[in-house]
Amino acid sequence: MRAWLADRLRDFFYALLVLLVGPVIWGLFRLRVRGREHLSGGGILVARHRSYWDIPVLCLACGPFHRIGFLARRGLTRNPFFAPFVWAFATVIDREAFKPGDFKRAVRTARRVPLLGIFPEGTTRPGAKPKPGAVRFAELLGRPLIPANIVAQGPYPPRYPFGFPKLEVRFGPPVTVAELSQGLPPNLSRGERYRILVNRLMEHIDAA
Repeated sequence: MRAWLADRLRDFFYALLVLLVGPVIWGLFRLRVRGREHLSGGGILVARHRSYWDIPVLCLACGPFHRIGFLARRGLTRNPFFAPFVWAFATVIDREAFKPGDFKRAVRTARRVPLLGIFPEGTTRPGAKPKPGAVRFAELLGRPLIPANIVAQGPYPPRYPFGFPKLEVRFGPPVTVAELSQGLPPNLSRGERYRILVNRLMEHIDAA
């Protein structure tokens, strides 16, 4: 009962924050959204990570009543601005030394919220290679992956103070791990299989 009540309070404050921040995001980025109907069944939301703006943009694009439970790297808790939001609305994991406890916390989050949010690259650093965690979670939880493409008409991340581009968030049709696996040779090593699957997933994100 206590956990259920805590989740309802998080839902309330999450929706309130999205509604309060919404006018700012709309005003700065003149945001447009396509494909929101693909969120109705829930799943694992995946997107490229190019800016810290990605998180509020995706929250607003999904709307106040589709709470995203992001997986956040532990380093964000050391940032005094991000830390309160991370502890309140995300699940903190150690991406570099992922342990069973990290997985259990992520599973609990996935069971409580309609959307588990994962950035496969795990960082805003340009050129970072995507990690297979999102595919593994989808496989273990039996949930589809929902690609989200943040398309910018101009430089993104934005150039301050006046270089905020128009943004359009495009949600693609959900895709399952079985669909990503179509045509793969059966004798692939585990590591090679996941490498191919996550690369195919990134193609789905770019095509959304």
